[in-house]
Amino acid sequence: MLDATPLLRGYARLRDKRLARRSAAATQETQLLRLVRRAARTRFGRDHDFASIRSVADFQARVPLRSFEDFKRDYFDATFPVLEDVTWPGTVPYFAVSSGTSSGRTKHIPVTREMIRSNARAGTDLLAHHVRRHPRSDVLGGKSFMLSGSVAMEDLGDGIKAGDLSGIARLENPRWSNPFVFPSIKEALEADWETKIDRLARLSLDEPIHCIAGTPSWLLLFFERLAAVSGRAHDVRAFYPNLNLLVYGGMSFAPYRETFEHWCPNPDVDWREAYSASEGFVASADRGVDEGLRLNTDIGLFFEFVPIDEWESESPTRLTLADAPAGEYGLVLSTCAGLWAYRIGDVVELIPGDPPRVKVTGRTSYYLSAFGEHLSGREIEAAVLAAAHDAGRSVAEYTVAPVYPVRGESAGQHVFVVELDGPADAARFADVLDRSLQQGNEDYEVHRRGDYQLKAPRAVLVEPGAFTGWMRARGKLGGQNKVPRVAASEEVRRDVMKLAAGETV
Repeated sequence: MLDATPLLRGYARLRDKRLARRSAAATQETQLLRLVRRAARTRFGRDHDFASIRSVADFQARVPLRSFEDFKRDYFDATFPVLEDVTWPGTVPYFAVSSGTSSGRTKHIPVTREMIRSNARAGTDLLAHHVRRHPRSDVLGGKSFMLSGSVAMEDLGDGIKAGDLSGIARLENPRWSNPFVFPSIKEALEADWETKIDRLARLSLDEPIHCIAGTPSWLLLFFERLAAVSGRAHDVRAFYPNLNLLVYGGMSFAPYRETFEHWCPNPDVDWREAYSASEGFVASADRGVDEGLRLNTDIGLFFEFVPIDEWESESPTRLTLADAPAGEYGLVLSTCAGLWAYRIGDVVELIPGDPPRVKVTGRTSYYLSAFGEHLSGREIEAAVLAAAHDAGRSVAEYTVAPVYPVRGESAGQHVFVVELDGPADAARFADVLDRSLQQGNEDYEVHRRGDYQLKAPRAVLVEPGAFTGWMRARGKLGGQNKVPRVAASEEVRRDVMKLAAGETV
């Protein structure tokens, strides 16, 4: 097979020179004004007087922050699925179906031709980051394996289709790239996740896999299937001897890192995190694990940052790369798919500089404050990991649900449902978790005093595989579906409590 890695190294050198010419802040303002000019004659552009916008300040004065529900109600519903010159010029050909991790609601996120090209550029940049750090890599000398959702699309009518974002990307790959990509379109059509991974595991063992990508939880399940069908050692290099690159993303890596170290102990395999949302390919790792992800500042995305303590405010502060200090923010995007000042719902830690970087720390919906305790996704994760460490175990999955007081009671409770890699003492686990939360969050500690407002948390330690069965029962097994870390909606909360009780969802 032809090795295209030398071409990739040449691209990486040219890309470095181009990015070094301008600051990220200046590049971002240029990106925004280009986006605004493109969309000036759309319905959204006319409604917000895009023709008169000359600066970031103009844009922020004219365009308020919006959620998906706002766009759906005000701009999408009237003509859906045909969005022609509504928020972006032309007709939107695809919609990425987002699973609604916390709320359970399904969203149809517009994907334009420009966004498809934007995502492709960002993917190439990720590969460029890899070869800079690993100059002897031959990552493009074999096949790239994307463990993703099905490429089967739902026909919405008028030639417009909806499906998994990774499936859309696969369908839009140029024909010349097919020999370098696994699985084939035919194999990627399989919609049943368990049937699919079993077949792909067997087929992939005979392929020259040099790169594999997916969400951490589903990659680990796939590695288990590879070991089962091959009878080989629990080492990714035993399955794919020429593997150069492992790409992960879509959820926090911290709970899975220790398990990945067991599966992938060879330092020659490079780990790279990708922050690729349905709304755009936001960032990717250009350094090592835990060193932050480099923002993609020049591919048709404009970033704003809302201080997380102002996220629910009617008029929050809106910062950009030009003025945002280091800190934790709710991320807001304007994109070449026609989303404007869009509340994406992710929480990031911004690391200013040139180039600027972010760490994804959770979802705005993962902030748990059912009783005024104001726990962040990061604090919840840290406490679960601390309790697991105390037990000498690794975390496979977890979620937490609030239990509201019944009549005659004043205190609520948190129920943590946790899947570990082996048995542990649930009472001790809950105690360590509780102490960690109190040490890390003053509001939680105040609410816990005397058990008056908030009782000690309860830990339910489920058997290995329980979350896989739970996701299967909810119809959300595999692909881009993720276990909700916080039961934000009543529907998900009920499902979590059934899981805790050992009931069928």
